[in-house]
Amino acid sequence: MPAGLKREAADPTGGLRRRVRLLSPVAEPPPPAGRRPLRVGLLGGSFNPAHEGHLYVSLEALRRLQLDQVWWLVSPQNPLKPRAGMAPLEERLASAHAVARHPAVRVTSLESRLGTRYTADTLNRLKSWKDHRFVWLIGADNLAQLPRWRHWEQVMHACPIAVFERDPYSYGALAGAAATRFAGARLSDARAAELAACAPPAWVFLRLRPHPASSTEIRRAADQP
Repeated sequence: MPAGLKREAADPTGGLRRRVRLLSPVAEPPPPAGRRPLRVGLLGGSFNPAHEGHLYVSLEALRRLQLDQVWWLVSPQNPLKPRAGMAPLEERLASAHAVARHPAVRVTSLESRLGTRYTADTLNRLKSWKDHRFVWLIGADNLAQLPRWRHWEQVMHACPIAVFERDPYSYGALAGAAATRFAGARLSDARAAELAACAPPAWVFLRLRPHPASSTEIRRAADQP
């Protein structure tokens, strides 16, 4: 039997291991000389599991922010979330690959490969990627709790941020400490397409029709007898 077939048959994950080792942004080649930097939206999260809401936000980000790609950064372990009920990383990566059905949406375990746990550290490592212009993508719930993040002001200064409306958090988020502290760095939504080219701190709040999918509700439904 050919060696390649022998390895596949011996894989106890049924091909899962191979799928989660798909091309990662760590190996992203630089754009050709003379080409503008790649505009990339970074959507970090547990993806426990990934769902259509993640894809919906990603497609809106591609369109409204004029991005080239969106990378889903599947977190090894969100420091603000309990380990109990958190599926293994490979399982969450596989669920993300199953949902990310768009050529411009890429799934990666970048933080695991960089050895970072906190957003500030991840963005600090990405500063050296001169051929990319990154935009951090978050929901209004994360804007509201941003001051709880480690070195949260460094996050604001490291990368432009696009905040997507998410009920019922939006009103409180826009009146919260992070939005108030960086009110002068906010762009109007009419200038959203300029965000990737802006020097941080810079952020925009984007109104968004709600999507019903929720990782919490999916897990709750899966636990029902």
